[in-house]
Amino acid sequence: MICTTPRSGSNYLGQIFESTGVLGRPREYFNGPARRVLDDLAYPDDVEAQIERVLTDGATANGVYALKLFPDQFRQASARVRVVERLPNLSFVRLRRRDILGQAISWSRALQTEQYRSTQTVKGAATYDARLIIQRIVEIARFEAAWDIYFARLSANPLRLEYETVVSDPAAAAQALAAQLQLNEPISVNAARIDLRIQRDDETSVWRERFTREHGDANVFYTL
Repeated sequence: MICTTPRSGSNYLGQIFESTGVLGRPREYFNGPARRVLDDLAYPDDVEAQIERVLTDGATANGVYALKLFPDQFRQASARVRVVERLPNLSFVRLRRRDILGQAISWSRALQTEQYRSTQTVKGAATYDARLIIQRIVEIARFEAAWDIYFARLSANPLRLEYETVVSDPAAAAQALAAQLQLNEPISVNAARIDLRIQRDDETSVWRERFTREHGDANVFYTL
């Protein structure tokens, strides 16, 4: 289970794992609306049926299954079904991004353009909005705190990965998960099966410079 937050590179990490052919096929299986847009027009909203998809569609031929989700998705699904108990031999991966401002800017732009992956078509214009960026920073912090509380409560020690490290060495991320799962088979990332690309561009830099200029005074504490 990849436990993460929006715009952390989780789709890219999922493609890395899937490309190996032995580390599962991570998707947001508890996100019915997204699955119906991206994969399957008949994808169910019933959590029991979604769990079945995790264990079937989410599995590679060796039986390893994978999924990714955000805290709110986990909370909503778990309120209806004891999800963790239904997922056998579950192992956790905690993916986060060190550059929270970059993550918030990326999320703000995606909300406006509806382009959450580089392979999707831009549907709207992105306009700099400092308040929206601050809101996304707060939401990222809320989501990260939710995962912190969850793993502290379980005394769990998930595999911890950072977006920046994954981008610089995808193979190492795959090898780390294979080691956690104690897989003995060879692990090789197939770059030909990865079609997602970094969406960060010059406009991102312009937004970052402006936001830092306007809101980067360390002596000022901002609240919404």
